[in-house]
Amino acid sequence: MLLYLTDYLSEFVRAFSVFQYLTLRSMISAMTALFLSLVIGPIFIDRLSRKQIAQKVRSDGPLSHLSKEGTPTMGGSLIIVVITISTLFWGDLSNRYIWLVLLVTAAFGLVGWLDDYLKIRQGNTRGLVAKWKIFWQTLIAMAASFYLYMTAESAVHTDLIVPFFKEVAIPLGLGFILLSSLMLVGMSNAVNLTDGLDGLATVPVILVAACFAFISYVSGNIVFSDYLQIPYIQGVGEVSVFCGSIIGACLGFLWFNAPPAKIFMGDTGSLALGGSLGAVGIITK
Repeated sequence: MLLYLTDYLSEFVRAFSVFQYLTLRSMISAMTALFLSLVIGPIFIDRLSRKQIAQKVRSDGPLSHLSKEGTPTMGGSLIIVVITISTLFWGDLSNRYIWLVLLVTAAFGLVGWLDDYLKIRQGNTRGLVAKWKIFWQTLIAMAASFYLYMTAESAVHTDLIVPFFKEVAIPLGLGFILLSSLMLVGMSNAVNLTDGLDGLATVPVILVAACFAFISYVSGNIVFSDYLQIPYIQGVGEVSVFCGSIIGACLGFLWFNAPPAKIFMGDTGSLALGGSLGAVGIITK
């Protein structure tokens, strides 16, 4: 939204044209997400505490984890909200990739939210039954993959690019939907498993998002992609703004998650972050 505003203002004040640069908007997106996290975080944690939305700890786990029972969970909701607001502020809303990654993040986050909600309501750590969790993840993944397949403008969008072999691209056809769905579900659960109880996935997600921010930027730049001999994908550079918002949101979450943790991410955050990184990985090839 602010991109359109600054674009309009640049007609009167030339300095506003600087906001058209992806690098600047990606950095500002990260700072906006960090600022929003620090402002909204205390209010969010207070609301969760009042509603007694607290972490349930497995009785067969490490004894040190028992002291963490009662800590507010579902902190991933804060991450999703902050990522969405920051991306909508600084991203190009006419770009289809922006909407895709936002919808995938929200959809996977909803599955995680349901899992966390059932754990709290039932008073145990079982949550959403595994087969149903995989079912909904697969459904979301296939819908996103089908959309990318149907809107592909050239073979490069659906081919499997082999790393280090710059001229090798394997045509997948409909297999693109299967492989992309597998990657989305796999990434979502990988981050979920890495996260565990203590938000251990936060820093790895920041590092991966930073790498993807660079990759999306050069892949969407016809000059840099040609120089580096990687596929040029028109419009994918805008995803770097989304990656910036992930970095800022996760840094803000770390402020409240650092020992002694005031909030945990829960499956809401880990599934959403995993799904978002999976989507970015597919889009940027």
